[in-house]
Amino acid sequence: MFFRNLTLFRFPTTTKLEDLDSGLDECQLKPVGPLELSSRGFISPFGRDAETMSHNRGDATWLAVGGEDKILPGSVVNDMLAKKLAEIEQKEGRKPGGRTRKRIKDELVTDLLPRAFVKPSRTDALIDLGHGVVAVDTSSRKTGENVVSEIRRALGSFPALPLNAEVAPRSILTGWVAGEPLPEGLSLGDECELRDPIDQGAVVKVQRMELQSDEITKHLESGKQVTRLALNLDDHVSFVLGEDLVVRKFKLLDGAVDELESTERDDLRAELDARFVLMAGEFKRLFTVLEGALKLSKAEA
Repeated sequence: MFFRNLTLFRFPTTTKLEDLDSGLDECQLKPVGPLELSSRGFISPFGRDAETMSHNRGDATWLAVGGEDKILPGSVVNDMLAKKLAEIEQKEGRKPGGRTRKRIKDELVTDLLPRAFVKPSRTDALIDLGHGVVAVDTSSRKTGENVVSEIRRALGSFPALPLNAEVAPRSILTGWVAGEPLPEGLSLGDECELRDPIDQGAVVKVQRMELQSDEITKHLESGKQVTRLALNLDDHVSFVLGEDLVVRKFKLLDGAVDELESTERDDLRAELDARFVLMAGEFKRLFTVLEGALKLSKAEA
């Protein structure tokens, strides 16, 4: 149970979560209905069969939003619609109009939905009350916003907004690759993306390469700017930071994971708890560094 991506949202540190557990109970995931396309709601972070709807350690809370989506391929619907329309045309000697096409298509969807397969999904989130941050395990802004909306639905009010920086992130990332000093603990990885600042300009993606090299320097001298950059925090965390402030490829390294392997645990829940504590601690350290380096804006109360 380690997050792989972090889409971040900021909320005031004065926000209270006393009513969270009762709100989560009321907003649990319900099975998708026979005529519904999808359903969303909270599930236990320890699995759908567990009863605990959240897990707290200190000022860190672990939540999970579950989903059920009907699989109804458009190609199947369109194929059946074409056959129905062909039958009508052959029988009546005319092509059905737009209203008739829509009515028949709606009837087909209504008929197929109860028999469609259901695909389950899950998205985890970490609420850090100390920093006033929600970290959603996704690289999709839309998915992250959907999770925040579910938290807002459970609490009634939750003033969380996408992360924002006071300085353009690409200028800071470019400076680090160009040789400017990195914040204490951070070091360059072996991956980056460079873009021309003009629209439809060139894009260069580099992997498994020394970033402070002559080749990269030439790209910078030609005016390209760094829009994604692989970084390491001590020997504990590796990640790729984008100018959109999304943390991708988040990974705990041996320096952090060794702490888990040194202790034996009796059951799965204890193991998941230990992993969450470790990840929450590393995330807090990482966010503290990024907050200062990128001049991240705080949420207003």
